Amino acid sequence: MNTIAALIGRILLSLIFIGSGASKLFDPAGTEAMITGVGLPAGLAIPAGLFELIAGLAIALGFMTRLFAILLAGFCLVTAFFFHNQVGDPLQLAMALKNVAIAGGLLCLFAHTQMRWSYDSMRLTRKAEIAERKSEITQRDADAKIHDAELRAAKAEAHSEAQAQGARTVLVPSSSAGEPVIPMSTATTRMSPAPSVRDRDGDGVDDRVEHPAVDPRLRP
Repeated sequence: MNTIAALIGRILLSLIFIGSGASKLFDPAGTEAMITGVGLPAGLAIPAGLFELIAGLAIALGFMTRLFAILLAGFCLVTAFFFHNQVGDPLQLAMALKNVAIAGGLLCLFAHTQMRWSYDSMRLTRKAEIAERKSEITQRDADAKIHDAELRAAKAEAHSEAQAQGARTVLVPSSSAGEPVIPMSTATTRMSPAPSVRDRDGDGVDDRVEHPAVDPRLRP
């Protein structure tokens, strides 16, 4: 309901400026005489008419509403000061108060935030949508970067564990004295004496004991 009231009020405010601007453009000579009659310079009829017409249309369409509202409010106050400054005349006083009231309505329009069904509202909505879309894209990029960082960390950890496992060596068990324990088969192999030169048959007994030497003289 507030939005509908704001729309209707905006259009009603714009009508007085659209009509006033159009009348000035249709009768520039009369407007010029009225302007110069209060001491203002000549040549302001056409610019004043164009300003009122364009500003009124902008207010009706909701295009740059705040800017044109503040400009028109100032225009109304200037008009009341130059053209309706005879406060002793009831008609001039009423016209002055009318302009002041219109300026007040324009200031309320400047401060009003419910500008739906207007160009400004569509522009703000579009900006909000673009900002939200950029935020979503930024969030997705951040999530993707975090995911990539986690994958790289996992790969680095797996590579490190593989290198540690490859570099691991098998330790030889040691005895209480701190010397390495040699397997029995290896100890036996290492401790068994090499065959003596005198043990030709490899039975471990010196051939000289097993077969004592015989005096050659006693040989048959």
